[in-house]
Amino acid sequence: MTLLAFGINHTTASLSVRERMAFAPEAVESSLKSAIEQAGLAEVAILSTCNRTEIYANSESELDKLTEWLLAHTNIKPDELAHCYYCYQGDEAVRHMMKVAGGLDSLVLGEPQILGQMKSAYAVACDAGTIGGELHTTFQQVFSIAKRVRTETAIGENPVSVAYAAVSLAQQIFSDLKQDTALLIGAGETIELVARHLAQHGIHRIIVANRTLDRAQRLAREFNGEAILLADIPEHLHRADIVISSTASQLPLLGKGAVESALKKRKHKPMFMLDIAVPRDIEEQVGELDDVYLYTVDDLHAVIDENKKSRVAAADKAEEIIAEGVELYRRQQRSLNALTTIKAYRKKAETMRDLELQKALSALESGGNPEQVLQQLARNLTNKLIHSPTTHLKEASASGQTQVVQLAHALFDLNPNDLEDTDSGTENNF
Repeated sequence: MTLLAFGINHTTASLSVRERMAFAPEAVESSLKSAIEQAGLAEVAILSTCNRTEIYANSESELDKLTEWLLAHTNIKPDELAHCYYCYQGDEAVRHMMKVAGGLDSLVLGEPQILGQMKSAYAVACDAGTIGGELHTTFQQVFSIAKRVRTETAIGENPVSVAYAAVSLAQQIFSDLKQDTALLIGAGETIELVARHLAQHGIHRIIVANRTLDRAQRLAREFNGEAILLADIPEHLHRADIVISSTASQLPLLGKGAVESALKKRKHKPMFMLDIAVPRDIEEQVGELDDVYLYTVDDLHAVIDENKKSRVAAADKAEEIIAEGVELYRRQQRSLNALTTIKAYRKKAETMRDLELQKALSALESGGNPEQVLQQLARNLTNKLIHSPTTHLKEASASGQTQVVQLAHALFDLNPNDLEDTDSGTENNF
C-alpha cells in the first residue's frame, strides 16, 4: 500500500485550470466514494481550495487509474493535467502534506486558513467513510506538526496581505474590536477580505458604503452589517471607530472638514483611518487632525515587506520541524513492518503457554505436588520459548554470522554481565 499526494496548485496551474479541476463542496462526498470504487483507492481525502486541488490516498493501484478517474470527474483535459500535476509518494507525500498544513506551500507564506481547510477535508472524508487507519494516522501526524509550526515559529504572526495587515494595524489602535464599528468604503475584493478578517476578530458592527447600493447590500448582508451610499457617509461617519477605504474613485471621498465634524460628534474619541486606494480616497490633510490615526497603502507595504522577511526566516525553522515529523512517520512506518512477525511470535508463545498450562492443570488434577508442578511448568515453558532462538544463534555463530549474534544482544536486551559464562554446561540443556 502506497501513500499518495496528487494534485495541482497556484504554482503549477493557471486559475482557469484550477477552476475546472475544483470540486464543489456539495460534490466532495460523492466524489470520494466514486474514487474508492472507480480509481481502486483504499482510502482517500480531497482538499479543494481556490489555490489548490489535492487528493490524498492510500492505494495499490496504478497512478493511471487515479488520473483517469480525475479526468472523468472534472473539466480538465489530459494534456492540461499532464503539464501541471505533481505526485508525491510515501515520505515525500507526508512531507508535502505537512508543508501544506503548515502554510509553507501557500500563495501567502504562512497563511493560517489552509490548516482549517485541510481539517475540513479530513472530516468530510471521515463522514464519507473513505478514511481508514493509515490515512487517519497520517492526518493526525500532519495536524500535530502543523500545530508545532504555528506555536514554535513566527511564520503566521505577522500579516503579509493588505487586508490582513489592515485589520492587524487597526488592532494596534483598538485592542478589542468587539466594541467597535467599522465603516468600509467600497465593495471590491480587498474590502471583502477586510470585512472577513474583521468579522473573524469579532468586530461589533460593519457599515459598507458603495457607489451602488445593491453591491453594498450584498456584502453587508454576509456580515450582518448595514449598507449605505457614498453620498450618505457624512451622516454616518461619526459612528465609525475604524474607516477603511478602497475604491476606484479619481477624487478624494473624505475631506478634512467632514472628518472634523464627525470628531466633534464623537467628542474627539479617536478614529483609525486606512486609505488603501490609489489615487487616495481620504485627503492627506485629514492626518493633521489630533484624534485621527491615518495610514496609507504605502504604510502597509512597508509593514508587509518586513513581515515577509520574518516569515521566510521562520520558514527555515518550520522546515526543521517538518523534517522531524517526516522522520517520525518513517520510523513508525518501518515499525509496522515488524507487526506481522510480532503477532506470529506472540501466537506461537501463547500456544506453548496454553499447552504447558493444560499439562500442569492435568498434573494437579491427578494429585501432583503443586510446587513441583509449577516448577515443571516454568522449566518447560522457558525451554520451549528459548529453544528456537538458541538453536539459530548457535548456527549463526558457527557459520560466522556475527551480526546475528550482535543483533540478539539488542533483541534480548542483554548487558555485559549477562554475557559472562558462569555455567559452561547450561547451553547443553537446550
